[in-house]
Amino acid sequence: MKKLLILLAFVLSFFSSNANDFLEPEDAFKVSIEKIDENVNIKLVLGKDIYLYDDKIKVSITKPQVVDLTEEVGIPEPTEYDGFIVQLENLDINVPLSLINSKINSNEFDIKLDFQGCSKQGLCYAPMSESKTISLSGVSNNTSAPIEKKEATETVAKPVETQVSNVDEDQNETDIIAQNLQGGNILLILATFFGFGLLLSLTPCIFPMIPILSSIIVGASQNEKMTASKGFFMSLVYVLAMSLAYTIAGVIAGIFGANLQVALQNPWVLSVFALIFVALAFSLFGYYEIKLPSSIQSKIQSTTEGKEKQGILGIAIMGFLSALIVGPCVAPPLAGALIYIGQTGDAVLGGAALFVMSLGMGIPLLLIGIGAGKFMPKPGGWMDNVSKIFGIVMLAIAVWMLDRIIDPIYTMYMWAVLLIALGLYLRVFTHIIAQIFTVLFLILGASVLVGALSGQTNPLKPFEKFTSGKVASAQQELKFIYVKNLDEINEQVKLSNKPVMLDFYADWCISCKELEGITFKDEKVIAKLNEFTLLKADVTKNNADDKAMQEKFGVVGPPALIFWNTNNEEVKQARIIGYKNPKDFLEIVNKNFK
Repeated sequence: MKKLLILLAFVLSFFSSNANDFLEPEDAFKVSIEKIDENVNIKLVLGKDIYLYDDKIKVSITKPQVVDLTEEVGIPEPTEYDGFIVQLENLDINVPLSLINSKINSNEFDIKLDFQGCSKQGLCYAPMSESKTISLSGVSNNTSAPIEKKEATETVAKPVETQVSNVDEDQNETDIIAQNLQGGNILLILATFFGFGLLLSLTPCIFPMIPILSSIIVGASQNEKMTASKGFFMSLVYVLAMSLAYTIAGVIAGIFGANLQVALQNPWVLSVFALIFVALAFSLFGYYEIKLPSSIQSKIQSTTEGKEKQGILGIAIMGFLSALIVGPCVAPPLAGALIYIGQTGDAVLGGAALFVMSLGMGIPLLLIGIGAGKFMPKPGGWMDNVSKIFGIVMLAIAVWMLDRIIDPIYTMYMWAVLLIALGLYLRVFTHIIAQIFTVLFLILGASVLVGALSGQTNPLKPFEKFTSGKVASAQQELKFIYVKNLDEINEQVKLSNKPVMLDFYADWCISCKELEGITFKDEKVIAKLNEFTLLKADVTKNNADDKAMQEKFGVVGPPALIFWNTNNEEVKQARIIGYKNPKDFLEIVNKNFK
């Protein structure tokens, strides 16, 4: 961490020493808005080496009512530059008064130009706007001073408060996070992302890693006395490796647009990793002991503390792989960091933000390490039984991973067998608590088996078919139209006479299944979504069409919900990234679709 801070300080000093090479905002963008004859003329003169993001240009009436004119005023054709669609030339836009009169019934109105630009030298400016009151009687006055001087967005820090005040009203949560990365105090940014990580640690993204780390500590405590300090150190190695994996995968996705986590969610990789957990399970059952090859062991043992280093290497590898394969979750902070890296190329700050966010996600794992080290009993026969229980947990993780790639009905049978086997195994314990769990797991296993025989695929609701006709009816009301490519999306949006919601989904996406199993089954959510045309893009295979759809909408991974209004215009501020519970989901949708 010390080296990272030194590197960040170097970057800060480098950009500070070169700040004078960049134009001030009022020099980079010179805007004039005037009524000339039967038009309102909007001119934006760009400074040297300045360009505009085409999708950030917006012309609108703001008073007496809000009307977006962008699609009707003839914005010049954009061009591609450095991977972005931009305007390289000055803007000269004529808005006919006849068009304005067709939209409003007033002799006076406010017209506004929104835009955002960058310098080819590597600096991006905050979103800006210029507006003016136009009177058809010939009298006009500015509603705002010439472009307010705003802090430009560099790859180093500016106060967060300044950046937040410049947020475009059309931005969604992910865009706001990306923009705040562009301007803010570095330490405050890192602290904020650490807080994001703490919040993400309470989601299912991190839950599968808890038994993995616990089994590692249990296995290690069979051979040596486990203390709180040792437990903490082992969990710290695991968490640091996990954080490193998230950071590397994130930087790769941000810079190259290739999501390493998504790439690893294919059936072959998941099957191999599931087999690894099965192998770990049988190792915990005592059938064999997993060790490094003797040739590698001898080299490690020739160094000091060879045994410890051998264990650390295995923990680090497991932490690294767990982050890439076990917990591929997309949330607004992660998506915001990836967008920031992709737009600015600043892998240092973006990577640092991802790293500290991952550390925040790992706090529960560190607590597990401390607790297990403190309360772990001495090695002995009791520990052998604990190891076997964790072996069953390893099998559960294997089943959970296979659920992403095989028919859910088969995983239902697997869960049933696993629960029944756990119940039968616990019969060897005579303690009353163990006997209670014996009966509990046998009942659960039998329930899941009955559910599987009846065709259910959710092990948490095995009797849903028999007991919840109301829910089954509600599920039938949510009808999604599956789309496989951009052409099908465009066609469905154009054909719809209702607002449209597009759901990016994947079988391996944990949060996607949360949306389906919780949010989309809520009665109020169902009632609201019945007002929409519902589209679903299944990007499980991550093929060329899947990538093209995600690239078009700037989606770094599922789940992501994209919305259009009845005018076939995307409502960007309604975009949802990651899981939202029914209450938060409805708050966003109702705010934008009343």
